[in-house]
This record gives sequence, C-alpha cells and structure tokens, in this order.
Amino acid sequence: MTILLFLRSSSSLHSGWHFVCSSGSLIAYSEANTNNGNRGRVAHADAVASKKKKVVVLGTGWAAMTFLKNLNNCIYEVEVVSPRNFFLFTPLLPSVTCGKVEARSIVEPIRNIIRKKHFDVRYREAECTKIDPANNKIYCRATANTNSKRREEFAIDYDYLIIAVGAQVNTFNTPGVEGNCHFLKEIDDAQKIRRNVIDAFEKASLPNLTEEERKKILHFVVVGGGPTGVEFAAELHDFVNEDVVKLYPMVQNFVKITVLEATDHILNMFDKRITKFAEHKFGRDNIEVKLGSMVTKVTENEICTKAKGSDKTTSMPYGMVLWSTGIGPRPIVKDFMKQIGQGNRRALATDEWLRVEGVGNVYALGDCATINQRKVMEDITEIFKKADADNSGTLTLKEFQDISNDICERYPQMQLYLKSKPVRNIFDRPSQVKGKASKESIELRIEEFKSALSEVDTQLKNLPATAQVANQQGAYLAKCFNRMEECEINPEGPTRIRGTGRHRFRPFRYRHLGQFAPLGGEQTAAQLPGDWVSIGHSSQWLWYSIYASKQVSWRTRALVVSDWIRRFIFGRDTSGI
Repeated sequence: MTILLFLRSSSSLHSGWHFVCSSGSLIAYSEANTNNGNRGRVAHADAVASKKKKVVVLGTGWAAMTFLKNLNNCIYEVEVVSPRNFFLFTPLLPSVTCGKVEARSIVEPIRNIIRKKHFDVRYREAECTKIDPANNKIYCRATANTNSKRREEFAIDYDYLIIAVGAQVNTFNTPGVEGNCHFLKEIDDAQKIRRNVIDAFEKASLPNLTEEERKKILHFVVVGGGPTGVEFAAELHDFVNEDVVKLYPMVQNFVKITVLEATDHILNMFDKRITKFAEHKFGRDNIEVKLGSMVTKVTENEICTKAKGSDKTTSMPYGMVLWSTGIGPRPIVKDFMKQIGQGNRRALATDEWLRVEGVGNVYALGDCATINQRKVMEDITEIFKKADADNSGTLTLKEFQDISNDICERYPQMQLYLKSKPVRNIFDRPSQVKGKASKESIELRIEEFKSALSEVDTQLKNLPATAQVANQQGAYLAKCFNRMEECEINPEGPTRIRGTGRHRFRPFRYRHLGQFAPLGGEQTAAQLPGDWVSIGHSSQWLWYSIYASKQVSWRTRALVVSDWIRRFIFGRDTSGI
C-alpha cells in the first residue's frame, strides 16, 4: 500500500517539488530549501534594519515633541532621551501656581505621543551627561532609582543628534538667588510655588503674630517684568481678590505684590500700548512696579536692590521671591559648546538649517540654540559674482532681479530691507542717470553695489526664546528629515552663493503668530500680526480658545477646559496639593 502525502511550503522563493517513492511506505512531498528561504528572509530584514539611520533626540519639550509628532519617515530609528517622561505645556505654568489649572492637566506622557508612530521610536528616562561628536555617541545616566546604589550609566550611538534640552534659569551669579528664590520652568516649580503661596496665607492666619510679621510673610516679590513674571503677579492678584477675601478675610489687607524690573518698562518686548496699559492696570490693582531696579543680593529674609544710575542699595523684607529674569544654557550644552569652540556663547550657534556650526550631523533647536544668520556683507562679493551672469564686472537691474528671490530666501534681512527700499531704488544712482536713461540700463560696479546694501544687515534680529519658536523649529526639522532622501536628489533650497548647485532645503523661517500677556481680572493683552493690538475681556476669551486648541491631545484639552469651568463655578483649589 502506498500513501502519498503532498506537503507544500508557503514560501515563494522555491517552486520545485522533491519526493522519495517506496512501496508500502509513507511518501512525503515537500518544497526544498525551506530553511534556506527562512534564513534568507531574516537576512533581508536585518539588512533593511541596518540601513536605517539612527536619530537620537535629547529632550521632551516643545521642539522635541513637535519634531516627534511630525516625523513620519520610517527610514529612521528614533531614540528619545530625557529625564522628564512627559511633555509640559509651559504657557500655562503661571495658572498652576494659584490653582487655576491643575498640574496633571498640562502634561502629556511622552509614551502616549510616540506610541502612535508607525515606526520604531524608543524612550529612555535618563539624563545625557556628555556628547561625543567625534565618535557620534552620547553618554547617559538613568534617573530612575535602581536596586544598586549607583545609577545605571550607558552610551548610545547616533547618526543624527537633535539637541532640544531647553534652558535653565539665569541667575546672573546674584548672591543668594539659588537658595532663596523660586523659579518657574518646570511643573515641580509651579507646584512648589503653589504650596508656598497657600502655606504663606495659613502661616499669616496664625495667632500671636504682629502686623509686621504678617506683612513680611505675605509680601510676594517678582523679579523680572517679562511675560512670566507679569502673568504670575496677575494670577496672584486675582487669587487674593477672588478667593483669599473669602477664605482668609483676616489677612487680606496685609498682602503686597511687588514687581522688580531692571529696564525702563515691563513687557518691553510688546507694543508700547500694551506696556503702558499693563503698568497703569498694575497701578490700579495696587501691584507695585519698581522700574530700573536691579537685585544685588537675596538673603533669607531680605532682598537687596539698587536703583538704575545709583550706587545706593536698599533692602526690603519678603515672604516669597519668584526669579524670572532670563535663561542660560544647561550644563550639558555648556560642555558641548566648549568641545566645538563655542564656549564664549550664551546658546548653541546653528546655521539657518538648525545644524550646529562645525558639526554636520548635530542639530539644535528651541531655547538651547540660536540661529547665527549669515550677514549679506560677508558674502557681498560672492553675491555680486553670482548675479553677474555675463561676467561683465557690472550688475544690471535685470541680473539682480533674476537672483533676488534666492538671495531673499538665503538672507531674510534682505527681504526686510527690500520692503523699505525696493530693488529699483538700489539702482537709483543719480551720477549714472543722464537725460531719459532708464534704471534698466544702469550698471553697478562692486563698490557701488556694496554701498547700496551697506545697511542691509541692520535688519538682523535674534529669535525670542519662546514656545512658539521651538514649536515651528521642531515642525520644520521634521519636514526636512521626512524629505531627506528626496531632496538629496532634487534640492529645493536656494542657490548656493558660495559653490555650485542648490541647498537641499529651504532655510528655517520663523513666522510670528502673535503673543499674549494675561493681566488679571479676565483681561488679556494680545499683539497679533499686522500691528493689531487688542486689550480687554475679548482678548481673554481669544486666549482661552487658542491655548485650548494648542493642547497636544484631547485628554489635556478636556482637562484644561474643565479646570477653567471648575474655577468659574467653585473658585480656585486652595488645598496646596
């Protein structure tokens, strides 16, 4: 008896049938080399994986989060390293300090963001301690507690490194600031301030205290009249007038809020109309604003200041100080800057494509970096040669117009300059205009061309260290990485002034979408594009709608809106938890 059993593998790599016949035996038919086919597929998969470029992202702030959300090219293997395993919506930090918004409402776990990606993204809760650009490696230390006494240390290789670690508070080496002042950069800072504010009112409500002691405990000092300091002062004032009067009626008259600003105005980055309104409103709200006041020292009980243009130092007692005067680089960034010859800078210098100068495969964005925009006058000779198509040694209006778009894209200050002085006016040289000669016939020599553009670089401006800038930089860099292979073949950037061909990508351009300054009492100052300024209750509702829409998930959006509704109905949470 002969039994024939046909077995065929699902593999499509081999199609030949092989068998052994024997009378009265089981004859098996199978496809040959099945194991070899499996090994081939595994080898192919390994080869594909080995071709993936490894992108390491340092940080989980605005720039890093936006980059991760917009990156959709599966040719990369991405690894995120940060001691903070969540994204923080920093513009609402002042609202957390007085219980208007809960801390959990403005944080989104970073794993919730990366799990939605359709390619390999991993997160490591660790702090980067050193960057080794020579060997394309970073060294990290785990922040999570382990059984061993020493925290785990490890290294990660990279093909591309993206530094988006943000910045830390700049104390300007003022004595006593580190040990006696509060900062407002992280969620822990906001929660600590919240507890301190509640504790101050509870402490001031205790019996057997003198009036002077209560005044000291309830004296809140804000150092820095920027958006963060002003918003905190406004939030604290609203808390006192809307909640403290009901909960701590015996001490409400002892509360004092002082804002110290070293310059001539608060909110000096805003329109003058907003600055003037804010100063007048704070005056009406009994928030003392001391302009031209520099802090020289902070002790456990007193803060020492010096008026602008005076050597006399005065001191005043305080209960709590919020230090909000500016930012500086983190230690990891300082160390990296020294390695690459940027040790004397306040932030990492990058080119217009966000690449760190001198390191081709390292990018930096957000508060830790600044774009070192190249000056037109540094390349004026090359620009002239590039525009001089016929190599005549002179430049006509048409020749300049043919390349003006590329020049404006490469040098944004040129675009701003040409808005005030059109191209045709650059060729307005009275010495060459004779009779009815048109500007099209005028030719400029190199010296005349330099003279016509001598003031172009005065239009250069550094970008502000804001969430809006970091957000746009993250989206821009993700777009570049998504199109990296395509643009290697078909560059889409402007013409190279030095060299031939075109740049791979268009340089980063910041688009200012406006800024807000909440001033308390449900009033907000809004400065939007087109020199449009709005101050009042309508701007406050615009602030609510925009900040709700900018949340990174529907979860945080629902939580923030519910917190606002809760505050309207029940007041602020004064538990201090």
